[in-house]
Amino acid sequence: MAEPLAQGTVAPDFSLLVAPDRTMSLSDLRGRPIILVFYPADWSPVCGDQVTLYNEMKEEFDRFGAQLVGLSVDGAWCHRAFARDRKLYFPLLADFEPKGDVAKRYGVYRWSEGVSERALFVIDSEGKVAWSYVSPLDVNPGADGILEALEELERSGQGQTTQGEEHAHPAG
Repeated sequence: MAEPLAQGTVAPDFSLLVAPDRTMSLSDLRGRPIILVFYPADWSPVCGDQVTLYNEMKEEFDRFGAQLVGLSVDGAWCHRAFARDRKLYFPLLADFEPKGDVAKRYGVYRWSEGVSERALFVIDSEGKVAWSYVSPLDVNPGADGILEALEELERSGQGQTTQGEEHAHPAG
């Protein structure tokens, strides 16, 4: 099992394709909680169920001012088709080239298969890992841990610091 970045670690910045002609960086989202959802691949049954669940929970995540972001080693064109098919309302980032570079920096790359683990990170408004979880590949981790981490950030004052600013990016 992978060793994800520890709580309190500064989350490594990255810039990845969010569309074939547009990038998104972690630093673009600073000032609010960020939910990073690493998953192995678009179009797989568990991944499809997982991202669909998070899409349905987007309003709940928005209540905490959190930005939801999906990452896999699939390319931007594949993400675009997957997002359209699943009617996703959050960005999917292509950790495609160099393959899995961001997953490697977050400690959640599966070298034997060339994909990321099914891993969740909640990053606080200052850019530090507040919570992480690595799920078995064949298990949808659900959203309870994410919601508990966001509630804890809210209680501790590490939630959203930029009031009224909208950072939502539609998927591809």
